[in-house]
Amino acid sequence: MTEETLLIDLHSHTTASDGQLSPSELVARALEKGVQVLAITDHDTLDGLAEAHQYNNAQTVPLKLINGTEISTCWQNFDIHIVALNVDINDQQLNEFLNKQRQLREARAKEIGLRLEKAGIAGAYEGASALADGAALSRGHYARWLADNGYATAPAAVFKKYLAKGKTGYVPNNWADMATAIEYIHRAKGIAVLAHPSGYKLSAKWLKRLVRDFKAAGGDGMEVVLGQQTLDDRNNLIALSKLNQLFASLGSDFHFPGSWIELGKNMFQPQGVDWVWQMDKWTETL
Repeated sequence: MTEETLLIDLHSHTTASDGQLSPSELVARALEKGVQVLAITDHDTLDGLAEAHQYNNAQTVPLKLINGTEISTCWQNFDIHIVALNVDINDQQLNEFLNKQRQLREARAKEIGLRLEKAGIAGAYEGASALADGAALSRGHYARWLADNGYATAPAAVFKKYLAKGKTGYVPNNWADMATAIEYIHRAKGIAVLAHPSGYKLSAKWLKRLVRDFKAAGGDGMEVVLGQQTLDDRNNLIALSKLNQLFASLGSDFHFPGSWIELGKNMFQPQGVDWVWQMDKWTETL
């Protein structure tokens, strides 16, 4: 089978971060949906990969499982995420860096809980922590807890009401910069991909600046095909990737089963695009 016919999804999450399926369940669902190449990219952790590989290797027809993580970084006071693909999960420096990231994530999560408590929402930190169940605590866990407890109709609405910039539970990020994260990814023999560029709701001018700065920081590629996007958005991102000589990637950013985002759904591969798996440094055989 040629790589052009493969169903590829290079951005997904498990219960090791803020996904709602275990690593085994995620691989099972990917197989059910016909995904042939899957990257698991939990936030600032590699913890789910061992279980995922064990489950996948036990299948009669396993998929191609790519080791990855999604690293939170700071750029111009924005939370910017970088997907790391094909990383060596035993790289000591990367693991030490991710441990520091997790400590920063925990400190930020505690401050979010304090701010919500001061606003009259008690127990948010404890509730979000229970949902995380030992995984890296994120705003996604807060969003689920607040929605489950009636503070908003859905997790997406929680972000707008409580967790977005200027809202009650917003805490400025404390992440490393893009260049630092990319350096650790490259040390671990990985590929650095700018995650969901249009998801940051930047103006056209600022989006161009972000992509340019990401390239200047040493970035390798950017996601141009997302789980939910318009054709104009996809074409714009493809054009930006070509302008900045970045390889293209694609990913659903799957967190849980639903009608909007699904593993492998809408993972188109337009012609005339240079994909990350075509890079010389891509080490996995598809």
